[in-house]
Amino acid sequence: DHDAAITRYSRLSKRRENEKVKAEVTEDVYTSRKKQHQTMMHYFCALNTLQYKKKISLLEPLLGYMQAQISFFKMGSENLTEQLEEFLTNIGTSVQNVRREMDCEVENMQQTIEDLEVASDPLYLPDPDPTKFPVHRNLTRKAGYLNARNKTGLVSSSWERQFYFTQGGNLMSQARGDVAGGLVMDIDNCSVMAVDCEDRRYCFQITSFDGKKSSILQAESKKDYEEWICTINNISKQIYLSENPEEMAARVNQSALEAVTPSPSFQQRHESMRPAVQSRPPAARTSSTGSLGSDSAALSALSLDSLVAPDTPIQFDIISPVSEDLPGQAKSSGQSSRRTNPFGESGGSKSETEDSILHQLFIVRFLGSMEVKSDESPDVVYETMRQILAARAIHNVFRMTESHLLVTCDCLKLIDPQTQVTRLRFPLPSVVLYATHQENKRLFGFVLRTSGGRAETRQTSICYIFESNNEGEKICDSVGLAKQIAFHAELDRKATEKQKEIERVKEKQQKELNKQKQIEKDLEEQSRLIAASSRSNQSSGEGQFVVLSSSQSEDSDLGEDGKKKRESE
Repeated sequence: DHDAAITRYSRLSKRRENEKVKAEVTEDVYTSRKKQHQTMMHYFCALNTLQYKKKISLLEPLLGYMQAQISFFKMGSENLTEQLEEFLTNIGTSVQNVRREMDCEVENMQQTIEDLEVASDPLYLPDPDPTKFPVHRNLTRKAGYLNARNKTGLVSSSWERQFYFTQGGNLMSQARGDVAGGLVMDIDNCSVMAVDCEDRRYCFQITSFDGKKSSILQAESKKDYEEWICTINNISKQIYLSENPEEMAARVNQSALEAVTPSPSFQQRHESMRPAVQSRPPAARTSSTGSLGSDSAALSALSLDSLVAPDTPIQFDIISPVSEDLPGQAKSSGQSSRRTNPFGESGGSKSETEDSILHQLFIVRFLGSMEVKSDESPDVVYETMRQILAARAIHNVFRMTESHLLVTCDCLKLIDPQTQVTRLRFPLPSVVLYATHQENKRLFGFVLRTSGGRAETRQTSICYIFESNNEGEKICDSVGLAKQIAFHAELDRKATEKQKEIERVKEKQQKELNKQKQIEKDLEEQSRLIAASSRSNQSSGEGQFVVLSSSQSEDSDLGEDGKKKRESE
């Protein structure tokens, strides 16, 4: 306010003096200066008062505190003087007792440490004996250090040691120095399998349910290696969501063991069923067997040996059918090693599936194959799945071969994802049955009917079982669509051939008809010429008529072949 008043006072004109304006401006300067001076004096007075308040505000509470302390200690001294000696005596006795107990505990701990060192001596080995420390296959939680593979270049990679642990349906990792763990992968409905990785042992690969993310890890020992694979398998089946996950995992694993090794054994049960089967009519055979995960009503109506022959060997690796003494497929042996160009270039030779309408590619893992006795019911596929999965669980077979399954209208192909080499080729007409598992939709299989072997008339049916990334129904639908397309294409081909045959017959008939019309036209023309010549020259007409009639008689003597020859001339 003072600055504003001084500014107005400074702007007064010296030429035109207005007494009224000058008085107002002067009054404003006077008022503002007076207010500023009064405010300043009150401020100084308040500061002085504050200084004195500081002195007394500190001393008054301190004085009250000292008086309270004096009263407190005086009261305590009066009350505790009589009981203090007895209290100190009791405390001293308690301290001596605690010291004696501590000495005894130290001796016991030393003895326990020596016993634990002797008992834990095998645990100090990096790979302990599995007979002394069995593998726990019913775990739904697992934690420990693993080596993770990280690609640093096109062909180079590095390994990093981190702490991994499972949390619900997630796999977590925590690097050294991190405060908390981070998410590595969602392992619900994932797949895990053992892999060969460079020169390292105990490696396994985890692939997410959609197949877009995978991770290769290395365990420290065989025990940890198998426990990690079993734990991730249990978590992928969402066993951890049940009320008692370990009991549920134990029940699932036990059912898998009993599926292939029942009591009595498979062979004994088969032998024991033979007399009953021979003494009863075929319609009375009602021995049943359960499929993995559910009891099939249709399967219970069939005998066990009507689906899969007893003691049938199971093939866990991919082997081409041509190597199994099938001379009828000698031609396909050359096709099984053909290299597929990933860039789609034919390279001078046209691909056999280039003209196919349907091209669908799926990521699958081969579980196993075995010969079956029937190919008329999907229960054959369910029973084969049960036996292969149970055999893998019993024999600890975790390794699976990953491939790309190409579905076309001509065939099914298994292609190596790295080298693009066709491992197996299944002609589509030979695929007579295909089905997916009733509960686990990742499992699917198909039955391939082949002719050959030692007896050329013998039909052999082999069931192949695969695991996909939650796409079993899609693959079966794709195979069904391919068979429908092939069936309609065959019908169209036959209809086209029939139509062409009809057109050829019609064309031949039309040619014969045209020839007949041409002969009639020539005869009419000849008759017209004869009539015209007879009218123009009656004198010479008789001789000409004789000549023409003689030529006509010659034509009639020549017959049909002679007429055609004469007409052409």
